Amino acid sequence: MTFSPLEQSVLAEIRPTKEELDRMYALADRLIADIRGSGKADGMMVGSVARKTCVHGDRDLDVFMLFDPALPREDLEREGLALAWSIAQQYTDIIREKYAEHPYLNATIDGFDVDLVPCYQVKEATGIQSAVDRTPFHNRYISSRIGDFTDDVLLLKQFVKAGGVYGSDQMTEGFAGYLCELLVLHHGGFHNLLKAAAGWKPGMFIDIEQHAAKWFDEPLVVIDPVDPCRNVSASVSDTKLLEFIELCQGYLKSPSKWFFYRPPICILTEEEVSALLKGRESAFLAITLKTPPYIEDIVVPQLRKSLHTLVDLLKRHEFVVIRADTWMLEDRSMLLFELLVDTLPAVRFHAGPPVTAHVNAAKFIDKYIHSDIIFAGPFIRDGRYGVELPRRYRQASDLLSSNEVFGTALGKHVKHSMKDEFVVHSGLECWQPGFEPFISEFLQKSSPLVRIRRAEARTS
Repeated sequence: MTFSPLEQSVLAEIRPTKEELDRMYALADRLIADIRGSGKADGMMVGSVARKTCVHGDRDLDVFMLFDPALPREDLEREGLALAWSIAQQYTDIIREKYAEHPYLNATIDGFDVDLVPCYQVKEATGIQSAVDRTPFHNRYISSRIGDFTDDVLLLKQFVKAGGVYGSDQMTEGFAGYLCELLVLHHGGFHNLLKAAAGWKPGMFIDIEQHAAKWFDEPLVVIDPVDPCRNVSASVSDTKLLEFIELCQGYLKSPSKWFFYRPPICILTEEEVSALLKGRESAFLAITLKTPPYIEDIVVPQLRKSLHTLVDLLKRHEFVVIRADTWMLEDRSMLLFELLVDTLPAVRFHAGPPVTAHVNAAKFIDKYIHSDIIFAGPFIRDGRYGVELPRRYRQASDLLSSNEVFGTALGKHVKHSMKDEFVVHSGLECWQPGFEPFISEFLQKSSPLVRIRRAEARTS
């Protein structure tokens, strides 16, 4: 594959060095020997390090502990975690239990971020008993085919990282490393992929092995070569797919280094935020809560669900939501809302039954004809009876502070956390410590290509 001088210079910076690969392989070998030495499981290094598609500076090392498939699931969790603890404690005191589909260990060893993950040693990916069981098959599939395309994968990873569309986590909703590898293999290199992707539309379907056994309706469908019932790109949202398409089109038209090196986020000062809020003349509200003690892939979907249900609550009370977003930190999370206004008139219109629905219409009139709480009515509007009533919540902050939020479909763990404690912030109060990058990006929102073109203009 022939790369441009720009791409060659990028590769020179992002290729992992032999020294760092040797260090990671040596550590992995020691851990695998410990696993095998226990007599309880086999060991295997997986992920981009194992496939030599990691970018220089990556410190993530994934080591799987493969157990007999006959072992009951609860025993796998118990014995797997116990084995991981016994091994990790030989190397470090910095150990964290984490929870996905089942528990695993994360440890900092010799400066590397090591995951020790129990799984079943199944014969075929279609026979998996837990989601992680297919990862060893991914490893074998890519390792046997990647060959001369390693640099292409590295370029693509750097390209999507800089573009802000890399990562299958729930916060990013973008392209996983394995997906990047498959796309490069399928299209025969970085350049060919970009040319093809520039013409993609939502609904793109790719089945490398031509063995799809299930239909998917996600924006991008890439059937897993080792599992015909799985979409590798299920995490990719509509927006991230379109942003990737935009990036490909932009690079092909006018490549620059900014497609590989993301300009740093301009962190606004409190004074700048204050000026922007005044200039927008909209209303900002935020809810902060303690982050539930679960992994990001569990918490973030619940935060998004909670955000959407609270947007619906605001709309039902006639507060117009311009934009909303959420962010998760290790200790605190935020739900951020921009409203057209945060104060409404005291009066609201309440629609009743159609005039032609005689029985219900009569009941409606009887209910309100002598009421002393109405401003006006009953009267006929658009074929229905209606009345003008006092508004229960004139302030959006009062609504979001009320118990009505708990009557909505909040995420389970988010609701539990909010019942313990949550705070509603208004205006400049939303500028909370730790959330400066999130709010700065919210206020300066632009597409990846627009961000790149602005960076080019500043440096030209």
